[in-house]
Amino acid sequence: MKHILTAAAVALGAAGTAQAADEVRLQLQWVTQAQFAGYYVALDKGFYSEEDLDVTILPGGPDIAPPQVLAGGGADVMLNWMPSALAAREKGLPVVNIAQPFKTSGLMLTCWKDTGITSPADFKGKTIGVWFYGNEYPFLSWMSKEGISTDGGDDGVTVLKQGFNVDPLLQRQADCISTMTYNEYGQVLDAGVSEDELVTFKYEDQGVATLEDGIYALEANLEDPAFQAKMVRFVRASMKGWKYAEANPGEAAEIVLDNDASGAQTEAHQQRMMAEIAKLTAGSNGTLDPADFERTVSTLLGGGSDPVITKMPEGAWTHVITDAALK
Repeated sequence: MKHILTAAAVALGAAGTAQAADEVRLQLQWVTQAQFAGYYVALDKGFYSEEDLDVTILPGGPDIAPPQVLAGGGADVMLNWMPSALAAREKGLPVVNIAQPFKTSGLMLTCWKDTGITSPADFKGKTIGVWFYGNEYPFLSWMSKEGISTDGGDDGVTVLKQGFNVDPLLQRQADCISTMTYNEYGQVLDAGVSEDELVTFKYEDQGVATLEDGIYALEANLEDPAFQAKMVRFVRASMKGWKYAEANPGEAAEIVLDNDASGAQTEAHQQRMMAEIAKLTAGSNGTLDPADFERTVSTLLGGGSDPVITKMPEGAWTHVITDAALK
């Protein structure tokens, strides 16, 4: 693959800007928001057009599973959390991580302090809200590592299938809920809850963080030199967008708002989200760190009798694209 890509990259360089714009359809994991600012910035600032790319950003939602969209040919590339991508790969969908803009995980549990929860050991007997659709894998692996059953009872946790909102916590249906540092945690605070009333557990701090928001393509497509060359340009422009967003969070948030066709997002929320997102992409130039991959796999394999994946993945990531894009 490396030899093919090198030839494709050379051809691309020779063609320069004379090459006609290539279409790229990017499937997001969720609705338009600052979590995806780098891509909207790259589109708005012309970074994609400078690479002769015609990029269409496809918003996600609660009923959209990016791996399924990718498998069905509805997108050329998708954003996905690595647990979901590796689970899909083991089940037969050969997705490959071609770049990793997010270095740090933003996932955490947010709990009511008055429940007496001070450590993961205190989760026993409690009800915890967990997102599904592939987002449950890090939590299930974490509980297995702690030796805590997810079947309920005094010695286990009762898992509440959480919608993509914070209502279960606010309505006291759950003692803890899943939140992202850049989104739902702020929603809890916006509801009038003070930080002093809460206790949080970041997956990153618990040693069970898994990689989030990676860029994935289908293995078969990556065997095509033209597709590889297109992905090189896409990743290069996307990372340029991400670094611009980090350096100019206020402007990046405004660009996201300009692209929000739903009109559901607010300026204050997107400004706060972008400030937190910049912390997660900081330190990444888009190249996947093998150590981060191995930590993710180790966490997922540690699922006890019901692990997320059952064996070490092979061919699940490549540096071929980023090596060419970022040199």
